[in-house]
Amino acid sequence: MQSTELDPTLAQTLDKAGKDRLTLVIANKNYSSWSMRPWVVLKAFGIPFQEIQVRLGEPDTASQIASYTASGRVPVLLHGDMVIWDSLAICEYLAEQFPDKHMWPTNVAARAMARSMCAEMHAGFADLRQAMWMNIRANFAGKGRTAGAQADIGRISELWEDCLSQFGHHEYLFGDFSIADAYYAPVVMRFATYDVALAPALQAYCERVKAHPAVAEWITAAREEPFGVAKYDTHP
Repeated sequence: MQSTELDPTLAQTLDKAGKDRLTLVIANKNYSSWSMRPWVVLKAFGIPFQEIQVRLGEPDTASQIASYTASGRVPVLLHGDMVIWDSLAICEYLAEQFPDKHMWPTNVAARAMARSMCAEMHAGFADLRQAMWMNIRANFAGKGRTAGAQADIGRISELWEDCLSQFGHHEYLFGDFSIADAYYAPVVMRFATYDVALAPALQAYCERVKAHPAVAEWITAAREEPFGVAKYDTHP
């Protein structure tokens, strides 16, 4: 059974920097779409946190992750003695802890749609993930266009169009930047890497997301990482 408490030895180490400090454990910024989401949320809403990075593809990757969570996956948020794993759970926890930040849309209908979109992103789009993985440094133009990936691209485009029309005249999906925009930011990265053709309004939305300071900071860091994983750097 997954524990929600941090290993005592690790907790003592983190306590030296302050018991109440948020610590986010992530993987490579170039590849880890799941890590990107809560990291961007924390940055976008000005929440201080400590970052710990575990490199993918290393002999000790699994053991390093296991020292933080029994789930065997990142991201992981550490807060005091608590361990919050899974990107959506982390984002919900942050929204709960910092209600004044309004990470979700304030409008009830918009908030319901935003949560539904994030849940669909979290549980779906398996074909897009498999055929068009995130690699911010790469140029895989025209690759990964399986029938399933194309269907996922169509569904995502439909969702974005619905948001931008229903809650229109706004810069992001629901007006101000929200968890929903952070949740779809890795998709924006994929569309850029694979040179996916989008309607002008959707391409403009992607450009705004990439230009957001939190997202831009992640992109810069991903491009500057001096390490990589060979299997993610080539595409059939």
